[in-house]
Amino acid sequence: MRIRFGLLMLALFAVASVAPRMADANESAFVVAGPPDLSTLHDDPSYPGWNEWAHIGGTGTSDPAACSRSNYRTDVFVRGTDNALWYKHWNGFSWSAWVSLGGTITSSPAAACWGPNRIDVFARGTDNALWHRTMRHGTWSAWVSRGGTLTSGPAVASWAGGRLDVFVRGTDNALWHLWYAGGSWRSWESLGGTLTSDPGAVSWGPNRIDVFVRGTDNGLWHKWWNGSWSGWESLGGTLTSSPDAASMRPNHIDVFARGGNNALWHKWWNGSSWSGWDSLGGTLISGPGATSSANGRELVFVLGTDAKVYYRSYRE
Repeated sequence: MRIRFGLLMLALFAVASVAPRMADANESAFVVAGPPDLSTLHDDPSYPGWNEWAHIGGTGTSDPAACSRSNYRTDVFVRGTDNALWYKHWNGFSWSAWVSLGGTITSSPAAACWGPNRIDVFARGTDNALWHRTMRHGTWSAWVSRGGTLTSGPAVASWAGGRLDVFVRGTDNALWHLWYAGGSWRSWESLGGTLTSDPGAVSWGPNRIDVFVRGTDNGLWHKWWNGSWSGWESLGGTLTSSPDAASMRPNHIDVFARGGNNALWHKWWNGSSWSGWDSLGGTLISGPGATSSANGRELVFVLGTDAKVYYRSYRE
């Protein structure tokens, strides 16, 4: 079956008149030891390597999404219990409160930060089309439909200012691609494959995109653009969630997914070869959302068993 595309004029993203607040609670149920609440500390760990799990509250019902801007600013998005999009921001020193961005979304969100004051966030709406909100200089636009018929949540990557590449699963279970360049949106194209998850995407340099999905074998599959599209490459593993990826420097990729034991698992590209899989622990009820806040820094966000948003951060 071919995926259907077309701009739907019905505004199906309706903001609820009274939206439940995403509460920040102090209790921790993600790991037995009880992670600290690091919501008032810098997002970089105080020592090299992976920091311990910490939570930033909220009650999520989707995989989190994250992107980062300059000065270690990180923006986190998740679907709330009201099916609206919720947002929390790290300004380099402290976390904001959770804020509703409205809408009625039927998937996990995806977000890209491609400038110091620009964020683009995407999600599937109740009409199964791709919907889009933009933040420019602190002001959020209204929701806009980008069409399509999605059977997954989206992924988005940006390799330069003014460039966005969005990926979704279509009705044929293949990977579909929509991009923004030169001030306008282009047409959808099929990139093939058979997906059993949302895609994840990352760019580590100009004219480079890496896309990751779960295949019919529950393994991780990889496709990349470096001027033309590659074929599909198997990276193994047994995934129980959608994957996500981040890049903390050129020609380096970190991929994250939930494994068969519901822990967070991690695989990375070092510029010449792929590592094996490494467990980062935890007990997840979602897939991950990953971002790099600076060279040599990464953060990965998940939902814990209490549905709060947790994260681990890494510093080289």
